[in-house]
Amino acid sequence: MQRTIFHLDLDAFYCAVEELHNPDLRGQPFAVGGSPTRRGVVASCSYPARMFGVRSAMPMSRAVQLCPDLIIVRHSHDEYSAMSKRVMTILHDTTPFVEKLSIDEAFLDMSGFPGEPYDLAVGLQKRINEELELPCSLGVASNKLVAKIANNMGKARQRTGQPPNAIEVVPPGTEANYLAPLPIRELWGVGPKTAEKMHEMGIQTIGDIAAQKEKLLIDQFGKIGYDLHLRARGIDARPVVIERPTKSVSSEITFDVDVNDSDELKRSLRQQSENVGRRLRKSGLSGRTVQIKVRWEDFTTITRQSTFEQPSHNDHWIYETALDLFQHVWDGTRRIRLIGVGVSGFENAARQLSLWESDDSKQQRHVQNTLDDIRERFGDDSLQRGSDL
Repeated sequence: MQRTIFHLDLDAFYCAVEELHNPDLRGQPFAVGGSPTRRGVVASCSYPARMFGVRSAMPMSRAVQLCPDLIIVRHSHDEYSAMSKRVMTILHDTTPFVEKLSIDEAFLDMSGFPGEPYDLAVGLQKRINEELELPCSLGVASNKLVAKIANNMGKARQRTGQPPNAIEVVPPGTEANYLAPLPIRELWGVGPKTAEKMHEMGIQTIGDIAAQKEKLLIDQFGKIGYDLHLRARGIDARPVVIERPTKSVSSEITFDVDVNDSDELKRSLRQQSENVGRRLRKSGLSGRTVQIKVRWEDFTTITRQSTFEQPSHNDHWIYETALDLFQHVWDGTRRIRLIGVGVSGFENAARQLSLWESDDSKQQRHVQNTLDDIRERFGDDSLQRGSDL
């Protein structure tokens, strides 16, 4: 059976949600993100703002330089999450084969559904437009690779200062021809260094990659050369993965000003550890590996980790391990831009609870569960450590 894969992307999702709550933002150049004076970054920007050159992941200070009248809106994470769930409900109502990629992006396997793929895409887009008042774009093809690229191309063709709400369909059998004229950076797996080397070889388009001998690409780029040769011809056999197991849970903070104060850094480590621990418990997970991430003032980033025999989701255990790792890499003076904590190597949390669990462990677990319940009901800021005040 011929596969039919949809790639759905919600257009400027954060901005679209903000416009629902504040219609005055419609048609205005605005960005969701942090303050331009405190190292804020653009998380999302409206299409009118993009006409000035504003882009996601850009420093907010640069965005304001490009667009002096830019309106800056703070994140509304709870609202984005709630709206994303409503979108995913519609997708699962459309097909049981949904692979969620992020809060605003997913693959759908529509193989075997009656009707033309374009008509099915129009119907899904119309439902999201009308029921949720959200713009969305879709790429349709016989595989995930081409569907994703088709979506990117469909949106790129509509530079009107408005959400593209585009649909781009690549008919089966035309994948290689569709990809051929596109620049090599549009192909998944071609990063800046690979692109530079390909340009030196005279390779400019995806069609140029497909025209190369497979052996030459393997000799020049290793195993990825074999993969790129397949992808350049529009070949991708990856299935739509219905559910992805969680591989890690992490939390990090970027400081407004580079920090070398020991107390503040320890306080931040503890806050990130507690955040990670609470999310682990909520997901019913325990981990064996604790990892820290540190970014110095010169933007150099390092990670360190420790792995234990017994898994846990205990806040204190996560913090003590993270602190020990941190003290091995920090000289006490070097300034830090970002610090984070993560846990991986998961097991189901219920497995760690045994007949041999100590009374102290049981008491700690009871206290943590009580604190989690309070924060769940009254918000993260309802309880604070005295040392944080």
